[in-house]
Amino acid sequence: MRGEYPVSPGLIIGHEPVGVIEEFGPGVTGFEIGDRVLVGAITPCGQCRACLSGQLSQCGHGEGYEAIGGWRFGNTINGAQAEYLLVPNAQANLAKIPDELTDEQVVLLADIASTGFSGADVAIEALGMQETFENALRCLRPGGTLSSLGVYSGKLQVPYDAFAAGLGDYRITTTLCPGGKERMRRLMEVVKGGRVDFTPLLTHTFSLDEIKEGYRIFGEPIDGALKVAIKPL
Repeated sequence: MRGEYPVSPGLIIGHEPVGVIEEFGPGVTGFEIGDRVLVGAITPCGQCRACLSGQLSQCGHGEGYEAIGGWRFGNTINGAQAEYLLVPNAQANLAKIPDELTDEQVVLLADIASTGFSGADVAIEALGMQETFENALRCLRPGGTLSSLGVYSGKLQVPYDAFAAGLGDYRITTTLCPGGKERMRRLMEVVKGGRVDFTPLLTHTFSLDEIKEGYRIFGEPIDGALKVAIKPL
C-alpha cells in the first residue's frame, strides 16, 4: 500500500481471508456451495520440489525452487480485498470453518497465527510468570524442551493438562546467567563485531536521586519501559 513492497500496478491486495464458496473449479471435492471457509494466505501447489520436500511456504508453483514462495495473494495474483477471490489449488488451500467459530476467531489463523504458533521443539520462557510458563509448555511438541529463564518470585504450578499428564516426554530446563569474565569478554566481542545491539532495550535513564521513579516506571511498566538505566551523576 505504501510502496514498500512493490507489486504490479492495479493488483488487488489482501491475503488473510475468510469467505463463502460461490463456485467450484474442476477437481475440487469435499466442499459445497455456501460453505464458509478459511483461505490460506500461502497457497502451495503441492507438486513442486519445495512442496514435495515439506517446505510448503517456499512453493515455486512449477517455476523452480528459487521462486518467490507460496505467497501469491496480493503479491503475484489478485488478493482478497474484493467481492470475489479466485483461490489457486483450492483443494489444498481451503479449510471449512466449524459453525461454532466466528469469522473473527479464525481469520488470523490464515497467516500470522499460523506463522507464530506451532508443536515447537524448544520454547523459551523469560518473564517468570505463571501464564507465560503455561503458554510455553502448551506449545511444545511431544518430547520438546521448555527452557525456563524467568525468575519466579511466587508459587509456580505445572498444569496437569499442559504437562500431558506427565506422558508428553517433555524436558524442563532452568538456568542462571553464566558468570565469569570470559563470558562477558566473548559477549563484548559479539557486540563489537556489530552482530547485536542491545541499546534499544534501554528505554529510560534516571539519575541515582530519581531511582524510585525509575523503579515505578519499570515495575508497572508504563511509557513503553523495557529496561531502565540508573546513572550515579
